[in-house]
Parts: sequence; structure tokens; C-alpha cells
Amino acid sequence: MNKNIQQLFDLTGKTALVTGGSRGLGLQMARALGEAGARLMLSSRKASDLEEAVADLQAAGIDARWVAADCAQEADIHRLADETLQRLGHVDILVNNAGASWGAPAEDHPTEAWDKVMNLNVRGYFLLSQVIGKNSMIPRQSGRIINLASIAGLGGNPPQMTTIAYNTSKGAVINFTKALAAEWGKYNINVNAICPGFFPSKMTKGILENWGVDSIKSHAPLGRIGDENDLKGLTVLYASEAGKHITGQWLAVDGGVSCVRGG
Repeated sequence: MNKNIQQLFDLTGKTALVTGGSRGLGLQMARALGEAGARLMLSSRKASDLEEAVADLQAAGIDARWVAADCAQEADIHRLADETLQRLGHVDILVNNAGASWGAPAEDHPTEAWDKVMNLNVRGYFLLSQVIGKNSMIPRQSGRIINLASIAGLGGNPPQMTTIAYNTSKGAVINFTKALAAEWGKYNINVNAICPGFFPSKMTKGILENWGVDSIKSHAPLGRIGDENDLKGLTVLYASEAGKHITGQWLAVDGGVSCVRGG
């Protein structure tokens, strides 16, 4: 059946779970899904942040609720999945966004810090995708998984950046996205990744302050960093029927930085 563009992007009746959804890029993506009509479950570690985010979304007329959970902990992941499925019934859209970084020279990088980054950024994505896939998407033969990678996963760093664990984890997320898409396509589950460049966030605050926003902008062909709207369109594309023939892909949302640094 031919559908118009508004129908293709409409998420009315869909449900979405967004990790790391209480602020920053996660909240931006959650807002986009909610504005397109989806019912939302937001998760992050801090209940106070979630309460504030959900209140803001509800004030905008978006159907949202929250569960506090640490997606680096397997028990929390299962609790999050169980409560989400109990309260929403099923999950149509999973956004794996919760993440961590650590700055240290490679030769001095603490092993426990490496493990912290990998447990959240890679293992957490896998475990939550597995449990939501097995208990909701595969039985329903339908689903959309959106993984937050980064342009840091596309190649090396400028020499002054010392985030080897983060870069490694985001490179893994890209290949995880491709492998899962290939395996779960038979279940009508689409799996795609977003690779943001620099956006204002708690994670990038130190870099933006140390390097200077103007300096970072100067390395982008568009001469800007990301804002509170720049992930919305791609998120809804991946989540909606408009993106039903897209899977196993990543797209950089970075003002063109990756095209000049060899990403």
C-alpha cells in the first residue's frame, strides 16, 4: 500500500526503550520518538535525572515513564527488560545509548577503566539487545534496534586525545550492529547505528572546554557542532516504516568531520 510521507514516519502505537535517556543525546532521541507518536520508557542510573526528563516530556504531551538501571550490570539489564515489558507490553524500538568514556594515555590506561567502558558500551548493548530480542522482538517478528556509536569508532584519534577504550568500544558497536543485522534480518528486525560527532554533553564537556568550541567547529566542513535537534531526523528514520529497508548501516552526524579525517 502506498503511504504518504507523514504516514511513513508516524510512530503512533509504537513503544520505545531508550537507555541513557535522561539527558543529552539519549533524551534528544527519546523526544524525537515521542514527538513522532511512540510511548517511551527511559532508563539511566539516576532516578532524579529520569524524573526531571520524564516530567519535561510529559509536559510536551509525550507518553513517557522511567526505570532506573545500570546497563553495565547484567542483573539491572534483566530487571530493566522485565519491567519495561511488563509496563509497555512489548518493545518495538530499542535505543542502546548508555555509554561511558575514560581519558588516559594508552600506556597508563587502568585495566578497570577499560573494563568499565567495555562493559557498558559493548557488553551492555549486547545483553539488552539479546533479552529484548528474545522476549519481545523475535516472537513478534518485528523490531528496530538503534545503537549509538561515534565517529570515534571510525578511525584513530587526533594525537592529543587519549580515549583508546572509548574508540575501541565504538568501533565494536559498528561491527556489532552489522553482525546483529545480518543475523536477525530473518526476524524482520532492523539494526542500525548512529555515529555522532561533537555535541554538547556531559561526556564532551571537558574536550569542548580544553579545545575550545570554535577550534572544534573549524575542523568541520559545516563549521558547527551538533545541537538539540540534529539526531532527531535520523532516529525517526531508523525507527519508522520510512527506514524499513535499511539495516546493518551506520551514518555519521558530525557536520562532515569524518569525511575530512578519513572516517
